[in-house]
Amino acid sequence: MATYVLVDTANTFFRARHVVRGDIDTKAGMAIHITLNSVKKAWTDFKADHVVFCLEGRSWRKDYYEPYKRNRQVARDALTPLQQEEDTVFWELFDEFKDFVNDKTNCTVMRHPQLEADDLIAGWVQSHPNDHCVIVSTDGDFAQLIGPNCTQYNGVSNTTITHEGYFTDKGDPVIDKKTKEPKAAPVPDFMLFEKCMRGDTSDNVFSAYPGVRTKGTKNKVGLNEAFADKESKGFNWNNMMLQRWTDHNGEEHRVLDDYNRNVVLCDLSAQPADIREIINNTIAENAKPKEVQQVGMRLMKFCAKWDMQRIADQAQAYAQPLQARYPV
Repeated sequence: MATYVLVDTANTFFRARHVVRGDIDTKAGMAIHITLNSVKKAWTDFKADHVVFCLEGRSWRKDYYEPYKRNRQVARDALTPLQQEEDTVFWELFDEFKDFVNDKTNCTVMRHPQLEADDLIAGWVQSHPNDHCVIVSTDGDFAQLIGPNCTQYNGVSNTTITHEGYFTDKGDPVIDKKTKEPKAAPVPDFMLFEKCMRGDTSDNVFSAYPGVRTKGTKNKVGLNEAFADKESKGFNWNNMMLQRWTDHNGEEHRVLDDYNRNVVLCDLSAQPADIREIINNTIAENAKPKEVQQVGMRLMKFCAKWDMQRIADQAQAYAQPLQARYPV
């Protein structure tokens, strides 16, 4: 059994940008530092064998559902000139980082124009059922993949999520701020169901049933009751799914129709057949050993260019996960 570190590359890199204060150069250098540090920590803590960097394409979801992530462009258009300058610097640095891990390391690097990193990460987990996968990301969407063979490491909060619960970098349970008790392990099936019902504001995926309650009332079924009835498709399930509601444009929606749409968008095992084939082919084409030599030296040169002395001082430790070839 092999252990793979699967890096949600853009997520890790750009999230790091928002936790660092300082000028553009300081933020840019720390984004790389936090990304590489997250990889090194996941590699060490989980005794990994190989690192896989997953990159973003345009996404097939934008063709399937026109509003998908349309809010991201609105946010970009609202940036100030200084924020636009910072954005440009970060994207240029990110492109250089992508080239570095692709050309100067033995890590697997996967990208396809139609796929998001989420698709590739999920596809890798699903195609390696007998291996252990550690996802490096802050994205809550990966909760649906958590299980005995899949763990998530958040390099920004230094938190690990397993099928047994949430843990700090010291291995102690994360304490829920509301209950003051250890934070319960994610329940992947329910979390995915809830997301498909409530939608996802960060990705501009609209709710299938606006205002739906988690717990039902005497006269109205809630998510808990509908989920418990999901397999049998009994009264509570149909009571919720056959409800109709009208949006602000006067258009009528049936809950089941919008729920099924959101399942395709949000469930990382429910992509259309042609997309599943692209995912599987992309993984098959890239899951093979590379033969890059002197990775440590190449890392030191990259560090020198971006003035990352702390990483350069421990180049051997940081290079170890980058030089490990895909196991055959």
